[in-house]
Amino acid sequence: MNVREEVMHLVGQIKRQLISSQEIGLDAPFVSTNSLNYLKKGPQMDAAPLGEDFCWSSLKELKDFMSNCERCRLSTERKNMVFGEGLPHARLVFVGEAPGMEEDVTGRPFVGPAGKLLTDIIKAMGLTREEVYIGNIVKCRPPDNRDPEPDEIGMCLPFLKAQISFIEPEIICSLGRIPAQSLVSRNFKITRDRGQWHYFLGIPLMPTYHPAYLLRYPHAKRDVWEDMQKIMKELRLKDPRELRDQNKD
Repeated sequence: MNVREEVMHLVGQIKRQLISSQEIGLDAPFVSTNSLNYLKKGPQMDAAPLGEDFCWSSLKELKDFMSNCERCRLSTERKNMVFGEGLPHARLVFVGEAPGMEEDVTGRPFVGPAGKLLTDIIKAMGLTREEVYIGNIVKCRPPDNRDPEPDEIGMCLPFLKAQISFIEPEIICSLGRIPAQSLVSRNFKITRDRGQWHYFLGIPLMPTYHPAYLLRYPHAKRDVWEDMQKIMKELRLKDPRELRDQNKD
């Protein structure tokens, strides 16, 4: 158990002791109103956004820390926190908006219909899901699949920054409007600005349409494939279809 876990465990013990004393009518030690509210809510509920100095040593330690996260209101209705998955040092990271219903149930990112399409896109690039890393701007499903609120994004974004810092990818691909506005600019317009290179944490970032958009508007698949080809060029990936044609010759 590291220092952070020990502190969290100690706070939990104090909280349980205070509640137990109150329930059986004993006089509990004096605790200020602010401290009591803090203990009742839990050590993370009213926390301010994290700073840039991360104190985790690995993706696993970060995931363990987030497993019981209650930093924002999204935690109250989730079934599972969807941390992300893939190769710990992947060359390519895909960033979506938020978990949907199936992701909330399974605890895995992009496993619904849009996820199956993303898997097909990755395969068309000559890669597999196991060779990339897939995550989201926020880790818990918003009610009724609404857009994440700015404060929810603000609470969760430092965790994504930490993930990317551990992975150290060569390229980031943001999927949809919300991720691009969170990682590039609030003024980002997906129909106007997709397909152009940007940077996040000094890493080249390619914004494109979300796979869910492609399910509604299949004609946009051509645009997404053009964006993927730009990524493939930067990663020096060969188009699998070209390789098959060469083998036929």
